Amino acid sequence: MGVRRTPSILAELAALGRLAVPIALNQAGMALLGIVDTAVVGRVGAGPLAAVGLSNGIFFFVSVVGIGLMLGLDPFISQSIGAGDPARARHFAWQGVWIVLPTAAVLGIPLLTLPSLLVPFGIEPAVARDVKSFLALRLLGLPALLLAVGWSSYLQAAGRVRSVIWAVLAANVSNFALDLLFVFGGGALPRWWGPVRELSPMGAPGAALASTISLCAEVAVLALAVRRIPLHALPKHSRRPRGRDIARVVRIGLPIGLQMCAEVGVFALAGLLAGRLGKEQLAAHQVALTLASFTFTAALGIGSAGSVRVGRAIGARDSPSARRAGLAAFATGASFMTVTALGFRLFPWALAALMTNDAALTAAAAPLIAIAAVFQISDGIQAVGAGVLRGAGDTRFVFLANLVGHYAIGLPASIALCFALGWGVAGLWWGLCTGLSAVAVGLFARFWLLSRRALSPLEALGLEG
Repeated sequence: MGVRRTPSILAELAALGRLAVPIALNQAGMALLGIVDTAVVGRVGAGPLAAVGLSNGIFFFVSVVGIGLMLGLDPFISQSIGAGDPARARHFAWQGVWIVLPTAAVLGIPLLTLPSLLVPFGIEPAVARDVKSFLALRLLGLPALLLAVGWSSYLQAAGRVRSVIWAVLAANVSNFALDLLFVFGGGALPRWWGPVRELSPMGAPGAALASTISLCAEVAVLALAVRRIPLHALPKHSRRPRGRDIARVVRIGLPIGLQMCAEVGVFALAGLLAGRLGKEQLAAHQVALTLASFTFTAALGIGSAGSVRVGRAIGARDSPSARRAGLAAFATGASFMTVTALGFRLFPWALAALMTNDAALTAAAAPLIAIAAVFQISDGIQAVGAGVLRGAGDTRFVFLANLVGHYAIGLPASIALCFALGWGVAGLWWGLCTGLSAVAVGLFARFWLLSRRALSPLEALGLEG
């Protein structure tokens, strides 16, 4: 009987890289949708750009609860594949489908009601009107967004990451074309476009409509990719909803959703606070946040790859490999984000100019981009930490760490620096840096301690979270 050979750290880094690069490209492609929206609407003016930034902040603050629920599929799917049971993995992918519609219906309530609070909070009425229209149109695409998350998780765990990249590529191509059409209208098109030329400019809400249609295109590509994975022993009842398994996914996914809500929420609150300083400050905040979010997608990709690698190792009952996979992911994420931090610190003005042709807005955004360089590494470490702990099924701690780091440390620091010390929007960003650093330290310490002992699959434990 042979002895199982544990892969070296170099072999683990290579395996992680093969998985992380395409996943990171997928994450970057998803973020690129928002960057294109910002860049296109940024040519309309500071008011519409502020509306897009505020709308996206609210939308993701609400929708990440649903995204987190879908990410609750991750450990079950990856651990099932690691245990050599691909049929069980497909079963959990189908359980995710049954979660989508009720989740979207519940989340639609705050998405439709929150815009009414903007004017009393101090947001300009014209910006608030655009936000209301934007969110109504984005709501139509929320089921597609949740389906895309669930099916992408399944395809990534199954090693079919190229299909995910093709899907997000289709979404980006359609989003760019539709952004130009809906935001600026069809008046500049050639005559042979016919009735399309009569389309009136929609401004910021046009970007929301473009995103909704593009997400539907992405889901269509993902659905084809899922169907092409052959499974010869798939039971006929695997597509039916099973309450016990749905409850398992929800118990894992809800803390993920709450953790993501806490993280996105603190940035959304920062956006609201920036809005009280004026639309130019809010627009500058949005430019810097959009760029930081784009580089953050690489860390998300590494974290998702780490989640798959850790989950597979735990499913195979190989705890040393799970620890090695997690630590390799931390090292990779920190190294990559160090490089992006240098770029932010050295070229803030050039990066700001990519997002707007308004000289005043570029001048306001560049200092924020330089500050964003400081928390790139912390942001990367906490993103990877959330991923590897998700692969282990330890999601509640991640939520609590985000709650304490962002709301007990980061947000109070932001408010004090911005308003009490008069640092303005730059103070908000320094406070965000503080909160992210606290979360990063907590998640790394948690995985370091947790992975020192034997790790068991969730279904073997009989309890989740």
